[in-house]
Amino acid sequence: MSFESGMTHGRGLFGSETGITHECGLFGIWGRSEAARLVYYGLHSLQHRGQDAAGIVVKNGETLSRYKGAGLLTDVFSENVLSQMKGSAAIGHVLYSIGDPEYHNAIQPLLFHFEKSSLAVCQNGAYVNAKSLRKTLENYGSIFQTKCNSEILAHIIRRSRLVTFAESVKRSLSQVHGGFAILMMTQEGLFAARDSRGLRPLVLGKICDEKHGDSYVISSETCALDTVSAKYLRDIEPGEVVFINNDGISSEYFTSDRELRVCGMEYIYIARPDSNLQGVNVHTSRKNAGRIIAQESPTQADIVIASPDTGISAAIGYAEAMRIPYEIGVIKSRYIGRTFISPTQELREQGVKMKLSAVRSIIDGKSVILVDDSIVRGTTMKHMATLLREAGAREVHVKVASPLFRHQCFYGIGLPASHKLISHKKTEAQIAKSLGMDSISCISEKGLADAIGIPDSGKCRGLCLACLNGDYPTHLQDFAGDNVRE
Repeated sequence: MSFESGMTHGRGLFGSETGITHECGLFGIWGRSEAARLVYYGLHSLQHRGQDAAGIVVKNGETLSRYKGAGLLTDVFSENVLSQMKGSAAIGHVLYSIGDPEYHNAIQPLLFHFEKSSLAVCQNGAYVNAKSLRKTLENYGSIFQTKCNSEILAHIIRRSRLVTFAESVKRSLSQVHGGFAILMMTQEGLFAARDSRGLRPLVLGKICDEKHGDSYVISSETCALDTVSAKYLRDIEPGEVVFINNDGISSEYFTSDRELRVCGMEYIYIARPDSNLQGVNVHTSRKNAGRIIAQESPTQADIVIASPDTGISAAIGYAEAMRIPYEIGVIKSRYIGRTFISPTQELREQGVKMKLSAVRSIIDGKSVILVDDSIVRGTTMKHMATLLREAGAREVHVKVASPLFRHQCFYGIGLPASHKLISHKKTEAQIAKSLGMDSISCISEKGLADAIGIPDSGKCRGLCLACLNGDYPTHLQDFAGDNVRE
């Protein structure tokens, strides 16, 4: 762990960060005393988005200071550390590393010090033109200390020669393409931006205080706004950059090529059930998915159980629709992280074994419907089959609240390459046999879109489902030559 600070004439304190793409969590606040502590509380509500590391940059007068470390938020930030982080504005980040062996060097926010200013940057997502941008910048003399996308953006901003910093930010954002949500902070203000397709979520909130004045809050999800008693104002729009300073708030679009295609995985797996994304409650969308699966592939059984925790909402929906009792048949340890985002297959398998246990008295002799949010590698599902069989289940039928994943994601979700997915060149029946289940049925793509129900007209209905159907909402640029459909 480390504590770093610098005045506007700082020394350029930033480490060698690696090329990380991930579903991380962002939280920032401007115009509030004890800003770092409030960011800590916000990040705590976003811990499900990243469990490998955390960092916060706080603004105290003309000084930007950073504290960061590996591990869960509570491991990194003690009361003693938080008490030292004084200031009226702060941004923070929780990291999911996707197995990078040097992730401890990739802890955001990045903090850069120039001759007359400082800049803190953190982001969630990935650029599809990162390789090309890096090569171009290096040809013009840029020297990179990291492989992190955030540093690419900082270099582009620094090289801009526009009159105001806000104009430089707008121009720079128009040059990075892909799926991203970005937070930046200088001594003068806080900047928040969302990619042109709105793939990565980002929301705006406000803390109203008659005594101390209003404060604006930026978060990856609405659940974190509730933690700091902030009122939800709106989702930041695709291709929009929001500027917040002591004079208030304003926003502009940095591109005219805008279309809402928010990532479907946010609703399927990533976001917390109590969050609302694009006006849609995540729990409600998952419960709707369970009801639709019951319509599309009804199966009678003695009980319905969920793969905890992200399968619970869909399981409740399925049980209600089929009028089958919903039971807690599998118990999850609260002290094991999300195994989908564990960095290696070995750790995923060990984590699943430590995390889940069956309730024999509920399962023994029963025909069981097991509802899960998704099947990616099959690690959890295979272990679940063994657990339920050993607990005496007569039959195990799986209902999945998402279609089969068949394609790689290039926008920041840690899905493996297509050939490493369990669905690669397999039918549902073949997958069921390989996992030891009696049957597996997945919701249709239309059913998933209906379950989420984003109020948006058009064929895409406001969703990116590229990992399911290969319909990528942007040109893939550096990845365009890859055989992405295999």
